[in-house]
Parts: sequence; C-alpha cells; structure tokens
Amino acid sequence: MKELLLIVLAYLIGSIPTSVWVSQRFFGIDIRDYGSGNAGATNTYRVLGSKWGTFVMVIDMLKGVAATSLYIFLPFYMHSEWDRTNLMIGLGLAAVLGHIFPIWANFKGGKGVATLFGMIVAMQPLVAVCCVGVFLLVLYLTRFVSLSSILSSIAFAIFILFIFNDDVTLYRIFSVLVALMVILTHQKNINRLINGTESKVPILKYRDRRRQRRRGE
Repeated sequence: MKELLLIVLAYLIGSIPTSVWVSQRFFGIDIRDYGSGNAGATNTYRVLGSKWGTFVMVIDMLKGVAATSLYIFLPFYMHSEWDRTNLMIGLGLAAVLGHIFPIWANFKGGKGVATLFGMIVAMQPLVAVCCVGVFLLVLYLTRFVSLSSILSSIAFAIFILFIFNDDVTLYRIFSVLVALMVILTHQKNINRLINGTESKVPILKYRDRRRQRRRGE
C-alpha cells in the first residue's frame, strides 16, 4: 500500500508541466501552441530560447531524480538491491508517465526524455554521466536535440548491457525498453531528420556565423 502511494506521488511530481507554466507565467502563451506543439525542453529551446530551455530541462530532470528517490521513505528497500531497483524503476516510470500525460496540464505533456534522464541519474550516476557525454557530443556536432536524445538512449542500453554489464536482469530489460521508448516517441522527429526538415536548437549560433562569414570571404 505504501509503495502504491509513493508511485502515485511520483506520477504527480512527474506531472508538473514546467514548460507550460513557464510559458504561461512569463510569456502569456501556452508552449503547446507553438513550434512542435510539444511541452518539453526541446520545444522550449526553439520557442523561448536557450535560457528558458535550459531551465525547463533542469527542472524536468530533477523531477525524475526526486520521484525515483522516493524509495528512501521505505527503509526496507535500503537493504535489498533487487527490491530497491524494482521500486526505483516503478517510481521513475511513474514520473515519466506523469511528464508525458500530466494531470496538471490536461494530460498533454512532453516526451519524457529529461525526466527519464533524471531517473537514470538517481539509479546509475556513472552511466548517466556517460549518456550526457554522448548527448552533448551529438548536440555539438548536429544541434539536433531529438537525434541527441535518441542516440544517448541507445548508448544507455549499450552501457548497461555490454560496457558496465549490469547483472540485475530487470535493469538490463529496462535499458532496452528505454531505448525503444525514446525511439517510438520520436517517430515524427525521425521522419523530419530523414526529410531534412528537423529544427535545430538555437545554440552555437556564433560558431555558425563564423562559418558563414568564412564561406563568404
């Protein structure tokens, strides 16, 4: 019963619609009416700029960390790695579900990548750091957040299955499901990437301007 209450709480934490509240409070708009129509950090970058996009990403990530860490309120799970992992996965996924279908925003949210990453930070900090490295490298090279998210999620499964070789079976299954979930939730982005119509986030613009100037010389 206590576990169920924590899972509900994790869902409510995940349901906090950061980008929607930020766009309504500071800009008088609903972020879901602009750009891709998605209530996530990537669309916030596109519509409101890097400052607010970063803020939304950090808060959405912290939602995953906070929700997944709720297991600490049940002392039993502090002493059983298997049970703790199971509960943390349940709590984290509840938060991700809340982000995708937020009760506070008419069940229309984002894709859950930042919240999912926060979940991984709480469970496997070292793996999370490696995934961040993959994400930032791809983002630097392409400026596509969608592609960065997809490749870092695939890298997550590779890290768990082969590099760190985690021996918790449920966690290994979870890593594969994460990669599949991110790919499935980014189908539209994948189509736009293939068609060359995917939007790039407004970062590294000074680098791009320098390149354009050099080409014009």
